[in-house]
Amino acid sequence: MTARRARLWSVLAVILGGALALISSTQTWLDVTLRGGASETLHVPGAAALPLLAPLSLAALALGLALTIAGRVTRYVFGVLAVAIGVGLLAGAWRIVAEHPVDAVTSTIAEATGLTGTDTVRALVASLTTTPWPYIAVATALLIVAGGVLTLMTARSWGGSGRRFRTAAAPAADRPGSSRPHDAIDSWDDLSRGDDPTR
Repeated sequence: MTARRARLWSVLAVILGGALALISSTQTWLDVTLRGGASETLHVPGAAALPLLAPLSLAALALGLALTIAGRVTRYVFGVLAVAIGVGLLAGAWRIVAEHPVDAVTSTIAEATGLTGTDTVRALVASLTTTPWPYIAVATALLIVAGGVLTLMTARSWGGSGRRFRTAAAPAADRPGSSRPHDAIDSWDDLSRGDDPTR
């Protein structure tokens, strides 16, 4: 795999994973039927079932975009962060898929009935059904982890960030053979490049 292709796949995996996870936070993860003659099924969105879903998804999106201009050392940091975000999403989504925890529906039931407390909510729940969205979230978490791992494995071979992200060329006064005196505009240019013109 070429360096350019590795970079592309790394960035796409993290961004696509974050975008799909963010979409899943707005979709129904769990359908809840209550005891006591309640006929209406409550739909629990991903953001309510897993409160960290939306923030971690946004973090993955931002991370993927930042990877496109990151320097060599920063790529490794971002790769580790992508893996950590993916593992966090994977753990939360898998818990809902495997355990159907009552605490994932507590806020939605409390909003609908006014009743709170884990034991009270558990007594109210007649059935709890999982939709496909938690499974999709598990897949997107794995995608983010894969993007982070690929970044860590290939970041060394990635090229630079491109000409438009580099600092400007040295002013004419700093070039050999230039006779033009250093003026105020040159000082501003020095500041723009991070140099202290007073030294």
